Amino acid sequence: MQKSSIPNLVALLPVLFFIIAAQAASGAEAQQMARSESLHEFFDRVTREQRSLSPQAMSAAMLGSDREAEFLGRLDIPSVEGARTELAMARRHRQELARFDRQAVSPQDQLSYDILAWQLDQKIVGEEFLWHDFPVNQLMAIHNLLPGFMTAQHPLRGDPDVDFYLQRLAQFPAAFGGTIEVVAHRAGLGLLPPRFAIEKTIRDSRAFIDGPAAANPLVTEMLARADRLNVLSEARRDGLEAELVESVERYVVPAYQALIDYLVELLPEAESSDGVWRMPRGDEYYRWILRGHTTTDLQPDEIHRLGLEEVARIEAEMDEILCAQDYCDGSVGERMAALNAEARFLFEDSDAGRAAILDAYRDIVAEIEQGLDGWFHEGPAYDLEVQRVPVYREATSFGAYYMRGLPDGSRPGVFFANLRSVEEHPRFGLRTLAYHEAIPGHHLQISRMQVMDDVPDFRRSVRLHAHAEGWALYAERLAWEMGFHDDPFDNLGRLQAELFRAVRLVVDTGMHYHRWSREKGMDYMRAVTGMPLSDVEAEIERYLVIPGQACSFKVGMMRMQAMRERAEQALGEHFDIRDFHSLILDSGAMPLELLDRVVDDWIAGSLENPPT
Repeated sequence: MQKSSIPNLVALLPVLFFIIAAQAASGAEAQQMARSESLHEFFDRVTREQRSLSPQAMSAAMLGSDREAEFLGRLDIPSVEGARTELAMARRHRQELARFDRQAVSPQDQLSYDILAWQLDQKIVGEEFLWHDFPVNQLMAIHNLLPGFMTAQHPLRGDPDVDFYLQRLAQFPAAFGGTIEVVAHRAGLGLLPPRFAIEKTIRDSRAFIDGPAAANPLVTEMLARADRLNVLSEARRDGLEAELVESVERYVVPAYQALIDYLVELLPEAESSDGVWRMPRGDEYYRWILRGHTTTDLQPDEIHRLGLEEVARIEAEMDEILCAQDYCDGSVGERMAALNAEARFLFEDSDAGRAAILDAYRDIVAEIEQGLDGWFHEGPAYDLEVQRVPVYREATSFGAYYMRGLPDGSRPGVFFANLRSVEEHPRFGLRTLAYHEAIPGHHLQISRMQVMDDVPDFRRSVRLHAHAEGWALYAERLAWEMGFHDDPFDNLGRLQAELFRAVRLVVDTGMHYHRWSREKGMDYMRAVTGMPLSDVEAEIERYLVIPGQACSFKVGMMRMQAMRERAEQALGEHFDIRDFHSLILDSGAMPLELLDRVVDDWIAGSLENPPT
């Protein structure tokens, strides 16, 4: 064997020399590029290279440009090699970033440097956990996210966009095949989703392709948009339904069926619905993912204790209000469950009742948008719409969510409310949800971030849960300070939402770190919050497939409150709440540990140069 391999090695020497020379040349080019490009040019290149791994992200970034056609007909195709490429790219970008002299650039560029470094470091440190997540789950996976992307985010401005839509439908088999590949790779390593996640993905995938293709949302939603927007030629509109039906039958249904068949085979191997502690190095993985979501160094035990303390504090406040309204018997959770069932707090369970819920949300948003003076220097950067979550997505969608618009105003931000059950929208809870998702919450926050000046593009789109959800939860309380929770029951709704987020700290750390069972997590949440069992089950199963994310809300809120309290105490009569809010919003999203520094620098600067 050794003798016979020598001629082969000799024959390969020219090839090896070529590869080594090419790698050296490539490294030299990278070094030359790093020396010649500015920091902002580097930031822009990093953004382009990261987006290049996602045609869907590129299509959104290039919309309206000469290059949009390169991406509008393509989908993201998951793969094992793609995940490795993304990690390798993060390592290379971090090395290139380190070549710049951080001290030689402006404070704003230093902040951009630190934000990017934090994100890259977090990804690189988690290399050993590259396969620990769950590409298939009941909430946020290809079987429900991709149809949502196609029906809500794929543009429709004329006939060419229909061609791109059909091209994307034709890529469903590749996208679903890639998903099967990455799930199978994880399964080979013994990294399986919880059993319920596979079961519900199978159930929902079957439901999506059940019935005639003409009734599939990928057909009906596109036809509805075409009629509403009236941007297609007459000939194209006349033949559109037949084209869509053919593509769904030819590409979409087989793609879903392939995923279903694979998951049915995988299901017997998935025996557990426990937290991530069951996985190899599960405790270490949870600490890493918790840092990524909270952007702090808080440990699971600390967050667990914090949650218990906050539950006790909030329950005491709610008990006082409830007793003042003659609701004194039973636990806080039991009393809130009874309130939620009272007819006076519920809308009619009908189409008219659901329309009334949307109208109520619109009125609440319009009211507070007119009341921002004295609290903010500027309002949202573009318009907002309130819409119903599409019916086909209701069963597996969140109770509400926000979809960012486009900075040029061509697409408004949207606050989506899930109207599957009117009981999820009691009148005393409407204000808090609207303030969280819309104004002064996500819509105000994200729209202002998207129009930031003099920062690299990645700063306008960075997504960090602790900053985003921390602000939205802070906004709920801020609305109370602003006088928009005068009714005691509305204030109960606010506190109930905060209690819910405090409970999340307890059950997330309980199930993933303290080894609580799924059932123990459900029992605790139901007893404390009084939520219906079906809602509790959905929440607990959300935390089990997206570990750590539920902790970002309350941790972020409390950090921001602490920052504000420091500023108020230090600046005294010179403290202006509008300046503080501008600092938080117009600096964009960043890890909380960096935001702490930004606030402290602002306080120090204000003390040195107090306003006159």
